[in-house]
Amino acid sequence: MTKRVAVAGATGKMGQLALRLIDESDDLELHAALDSRSSLDEMLGADVAFDVTHPGASAAIVEFAAGAGIPIVVGTSGWSSDRIAEIVQFVRGHDDAGAVVFVPNFSIGSVLASSFAALAAPYFDSIEIVEAHHAGKVDSPSGTAVRTAELIGEGRGAAGPVAAPHADQRARGQLVSGIPVHSLRMSGVLAEQRVILGGDGETLTFTHSTLSPSSYEAGILLALRRATEVSGVTVGLDALLDLGLPGTAR
Repeated sequence: MTKRVAVAGATGKMGQLALRLIDESDDLELHAALDSRSSLDEMLGADVAFDVTHPGASAAIVEFAAGAGIPIVVGTSGWSSDRIAEIVQFVRGHDDAGAVVFVPNFSIGSVLASSFAALAAPYFDSIEIVEAHHAGKVDSPSGTAVRTAELIGEGRGAAGPVAAPHADQRARGQLVSGIPVHSLRMSGVLAEQRVILGGDGETLTFTHSTLSPSSYEAGILLALRRATEVSGVTVGLDALLDLGLPGTAR
């Protein structure tokens, strides 16, 4: 069955990528392409929505789609755990609400790297994240880094918080789930993340580099196809890959 997709943020880079993927797909078709001047009512009748706008607009789009019973995939950055918790309450308070799937990163490789770091986290007490993105990225830390830190915190379980000395110093990065995160925003970079785990006499580093936006294609298609199969609020592409990590569905 063909799924009708409404794309919010259709004029942006990720929106344009989604439009091309929908056009080339045999099981997806475009229902509506929304920009900043569009009425959200244009989403009505879609089987699934795709939000790649900006942090200031995303919440209203998500609530509209979920409230109308339309599953929505959210690729917009800037969604903290507190803001996601508000959407969880919104969905629980509306009968027949559409599912909401938050995807900090559509790259399969990035999701796997973060998942591997979470699996290793209980065995190392020193863990830090260094992430770099292009100069035009408006948020920091990145949604991917936040998600990775949350997975690490959940993965450590009884091991407790990591050692983060001198965390009160600004140069030590922002603490996310107790993990220092350092953000670079500079020309010449698309996206890269390193998770460095330190132990006695050794370090283990998981590095993922995004070399082209084409790395997002498989994840976008997976999320659009699976969003109609889940319910409630789901966080992370890892949940749709069935990796069995904690804290993915809410």
